[in-house]
Amino acid sequence: MIKFRLSISSSFLAMDSLNNIDFKSLASKQKSIQMKMRLLALAHFQDGHSRTQIANFLKVSRTSVNKWVQVFLEEGLEKPRTGRPAFLSNLKKQQLAKYIEENATKPDGGRLTGYDIHGYIKRTFGKDYHSDYIYILLKKMGFSWITSRSKHPKQSDKIQEDFKKIQN
Repeated sequence: MIKFRLSISSSFLAMDSLNNIDFKSLASKQKSIQMKMRLLALAHFQDGHSRTQIANFLKVSRTSVNKWVQVFLEEGLEKPRTGRPAFLSNLKKQQLAKYIEENATKPDGGRLTGYDIHGYIKRTFGKDYHSDYIYILLKKMGFSWITSRSKHPKQSDKIQEDFKKIQN
């Protein structure tokens, strides 16, 4: 019996907070379509529409609407993020970025490839990414996979300038 009362009182608290939130303005500020749909469902729920009506308005299943409303009533808007944790922490990503920046601009030439980066991650951090994901990871870290032609170790700027002065 006590459990039942506690759940009712928490629902009343959530309903009270439901009236204090402008879901439509929150939805207009969202970039994620999924979050917009959830907030619009909550706005319709706030207006007193049934969950079946909300599902028809938004062209989604009633089960989804039930889940969105229930999660809001139980946990509020700040639901903890779920999902698989990242392989590399932010500190390890910074270390990887430093490695890439140092080795991509070697003065003695050479080129850093996805295979090299994959090997470094495996040796240093003990994580085995799929080779295709290396390029996705690099893009998420802000790197572009556009490379210039590598510089030969024996290349000389002085000799190049002298060559440019030769007339045909």
